[in-house]
Amino acid sequence: MAQIWSEQGKLASWLEVELAATAAWAELRIVPPEAAKALAERAEAPSPERVAELEATLHHDTAAFVDAVAERLGPEGRWFHYGLTSSDVVDTALALQVRDAGRLILDDVDRAHAAVVARAEEHKHTIQMGRTHGVHAEPTTFGLKLLGWAFELDRGRARIARALEGMRVGKLSGAVGTYAATDPELERIACERLGLEPAPTSTQILQRDRHAELLCALAVVASSLDTFALEIRHLARTEVAEVQEPFGKGQKGSSAMPHKRNPVVAERISGLARVVRGASLVGLENVALWHERDISHSSAERVVIPDAFLALDYMLDRFTWLVEGLVVRAERMRRNLESSHYLFFSQRVLLALVESGLERDDAYRLVQRNAMRAWDEELDFRELVRADNEIASRVDLDAVFDLDAYTKHVDTVFNRLKEPAHA
Repeated sequence: MAQIWSEQGKLASWLEVELAATAAWAELRIVPPEAAKALAERAEAPSPERVAELEATLHHDTAAFVDAVAERLGPEGRWFHYGLTSSDVVDTALALQVRDAGRLILDDVDRAHAAVVARAEEHKHTIQMGRTHGVHAEPTTFGLKLLGWAFELDRGRARIARALEGMRVGKLSGAVGTYAATDPELERIACERLGLEPAPTSTQILQRDRHAELLCALAVVASSLDTFALEIRHLARTEVAEVQEPFGKGQKGSSAMPHKRNPVVAERISGLARVVRGASLVGLENVALWHERDISHSSAERVVIPDAFLALDYMLDRFTWLVEGLVVRAERMRRNLESSHYLFFSQRVLLALVESGLERDDAYRLVQRNAMRAWDEELDFRELVRADNEIASRVDLDAVFDLDAYTKHVDTVFNRLKEPAHA
């Protein structure tokens, strides 16, 4: 990923576009075939140092690039960059970089998805307390929690793939998109050589809604990883202690406190998600430009597009590592589930009372009366209910207090992994 977004990688992409254009001109019999052949054989991506040296005088990076390449080409160099404007090269080359970087990101997502699915299957029936508002709600399983992550990654992958397809376009339409110095057929031939589609219309640049969509798609996946990391961070708290990050031999959790084992990788993921989300905002700001172009988008894009890809690539790698090595403490999950005095059975008691013929509000108040006492006095909710004749006389409490009722449909949800939309 770093190579794709390096200065050398950028210049290599620029050269690829230039040579595709020259070859297309030759096919259209504008550039002599022997000149195009000479350029293809002799043109090399210049060093970033040489381009920077020329740019110090020219104050134009594309012009510096063109001069740096042409100075080694001899007389045929006059055909290099023929008919093109800077954005023809820069925007089309950016599409190539995005395509290559996108493939890596999709591979990263696939690896993360596989890791999550594997751990989800492992803990399909590992019962755990579900929480809403941070408070005990009803039991779930750790595997079901992870399965939700898997489906979210699947949706994120689809969003990125769609955005990458939207970016798979090039433009060689000239200064304001009218082909006055180029030719639509040139654009078609060159883009075909590059594996791109010609943009249906362009100004001097490709419109930036494409780039905004891409950055937003990356930001959504980064935010999903943030969500997963935040869950791990909560579950790793001392008071919860249901999971732990991998902790290597010789690792130190704190410079001052030898006992510390902190969720530092999860925290790093959450921090970097803010960077990627910030990049998406820049992408949205870049959509609005003056007339056929200005370059207010350019300086910002040089930062946020590479940074978003680099950050997300790293985040996905670390997330996969985290999931694969996550220490899951099933016994602690069970103890935490039991620590709220079995109050999670309250809905099942409520529904059983309603089924017995009691009005819902009356049933609710009966259950709540016992639930509040269990909270306040730290008593077993089941025993309080059994001792409450208004409830016990109406329902089969042995059937109501069935922990397996909360997990009986887990396999049904897991089977959805096999459905075509999620394959």
